[in-house]
Amino acid sequence: MEREALERFHSPGKGSGLRSRRTVQPGELLYRDVPFAYVLTKEQLGNVCEHCLRRNEHLHRCSQCKVAKYCGRSCQKEAWLDHKQECRCLKSIEPNFPPDSVRLAGRIVFKLVICPSERLYSYSDLQSNTERLSEEMRDGLRQLARTLQLYLKTEIQDEPQLPPAIDFFQIFTKVIGMI
Repeated sequence: MEREALERFHSPGKGSGLRSRRTVQPGELLYRDVPFAYVLTKEQLGNVCEHCLRRNEHLHRCSQCKVAKYCGRSCQKEAWLDHKQECRCLKSIEPNFPPDSVRLAGRIVFKLVICPSERLYSYSDLQSNTERLSEEMRDGLRQLARTLQLYLKTEIQDEPQLPPAIDFFQIFTKVIGMI
């Protein structure tokens, strides 16, 4: 289905929605795209290719960070644009390793800085629902935002240098809403 055949809409109390402008058949593919950002969990690292997400017993690790693993050179080469900044961040904090949510937020930040144009929805369209979070949850997300700032410091020295739309705390409130 072509993108123009879909429309965005606001559903009160539920947020943004997406619907077809025409009748569709059961099982018909409505939309396909690559994920904006994703990470493997710590449990998956070493068993799944970081690029194609296929399970493989014989993965080749990144020679720089030694964390990311790939099926082969083609997957590693295709993943490099997304991995190179993360690679430097991982190397800068070793032997420590960031939580999965911090790695995901880092990839989101890199994507927003590198290619701010998005497709059907933009990252800024995602709801944060900050007002629904308990103070304890807000404190936890603030701590994750500080951890993200430390994790990214080799690539992004100062958060105010970022475009105003990129707020570390807000990234976590939006990521939490997607889980």
